[in-house]
Amino acid sequence: MFHLVGTWSLPLIDRDEPRFAEASREMIERGDYIVPHFNNQVRLDKPPLTYWAQTASYFLFGQNDFAARFPSALAAALTALSIFAWGSRIGGDKLGWWAAIIFTLSLQTFLHAKAAVADMWLILFMTIGHWAGYELWAGPSSKAARPALAPYQQSAWRVIFYVSLAFAFLAKGPIGWVPLLTIFSTTVFLPRPKLNQRFHFLLGFLLTIAIVALWGIPALIRTHGQFFVIGIGRHVIGRSFAAMEGHGASSFGMYLLLLPFYFVTLFISFFPWSIKVPWLTARLWRRRDEIDNYLIAGVAIIFIIFTLIKTKLPHYTLPAFPLLALLLARHWRGAAFSQAPAQLANQRSLFTGIAVTTACVWIAIALVVPPLVARFFPAYQLYRESRSYLQPSMQFGSVQFKEPSLVWYFRGRVNGFPLPLNKRRAAEFMQEPGPRFVIVPTPLAGTLFANHPAGWKFFSMRGFNIAKGKHVDLTLFLKPE
Repeated sequence: MFHLVGTWSLPLIDRDEPRFAEASREMIERGDYIVPHFNNQVRLDKPPLTYWAQTASYFLFGQNDFAARFPSALAAALTALSIFAWGSRIGGDKLGWWAAIIFTLSLQTFLHAKAAVADMWLILFMTIGHWAGYELWAGPSSKAARPALAPYQQSAWRVIFYVSLAFAFLAKGPIGWVPLLTIFSTTVFLPRPKLNQRFHFLLGFLLTIAIVALWGIPALIRTHGQFFVIGIGRHVIGRSFAAMEGHGASSFGMYLLLLPFYFVTLFISFFPWSIKVPWLTARLWRRRDEIDNYLIAGVAIIFIIFTLIKTKLPHYTLPAFPLLALLLARHWRGAAFSQAPAQLANQRSLFTGIAVTTACVWIAIALVVPPLVARFFPAYQLYRESRSYLQPSMQFGSVQFKEPSLVWYFRGRVNGFPLPLNKRRAAEFMQEPGPRFVIVPTPLAGTLFANHPAGWKFFSMRGFNIAKGKHVDLTLFLKPE
């Protein structure tokens, strides 16, 4: 419930949210759950898991902003539950609760659990993968290990591990296989005898590939290999060597300057718990056990990967937060229990105070801010003003405004797809027979449609294009018949 607050009152934010939401709607319209489409064009950017989750949500709640965001909130809740269960196994229920609360109340989690994007599903299955990997990795030779797993338990954790890798890939691609790298890197300084006997790497990875192939092979065949070329070539390799959509370094000098990017943004993304990160770092430097080393390896790999690639966004390291939450919970509670009773009570009170205050602040923001800022979303406001006049058979176009939110909102009432128009073509478009409307920059409105017929409707609004970071002034001209 915590993550759902405010999801219904904030319009989808350009550009990623409307792209996911609309692609999921077009999946239903086409009856095609293999190859996603956006605005009637093939969309090869991401694998399909998030689209599948959103289509299921649409069947439950209808095609609206809340339904588009509900799967992310659900995935965030399931991630917190996984963290609680994992934490309980390595340190008891209290540790599990602390770790789950730390993850849930982190700023970046608060934001992305309400976003109609793929990240939370990736984080969920990477967390489960790391957990299952730990259960297999620890083994009876580990100082931190519980009694040895029975053969059927090893088999169960093995299946969970490789299935989670498959679903993490279906959420956002090869980055979902980081838990494998965590296992391999940890064994460098904590060797485990007969590790392959526990993981069955070859057979297990074949299971992962087989699950992915159930979708991947039909997708590759139907797109003539373009899903691989675009999804892997552009959005994995391309993001590694070039900044995409202006997110990252455009020169080698800037690339070097941005190398500490995630180590700085962590203090914002992991807020309020980032106040304890310097203390945690110093404590881990002095003393850590095998569980710490496993968690540190997972965190380090994620940070190193995204530090080295050129495209950078603050939320890219969010998959490390479940591991970081477990690390902080283990040592914060461990340090508290090593102190005198009065100091232990103070540490518990400090944690409770931070958690309750943060939860109240996040809920207040989620309730108050969205209605205040919604009026600045241009496509959403134009849709609200004009929706009573919209007809399913209408054609529509736009001049100099092509954001995905335009497609998402207006296609809620109109069956067609928007046409990109220039100034000359816009005037001709509106003279053609049949009901239609066009969206143009307001400064052009007087020039293009100074003498429009009396029966036309028009709506104007000023707002802010978040995707481009600039103010916009738009007018919608609508011809009812």
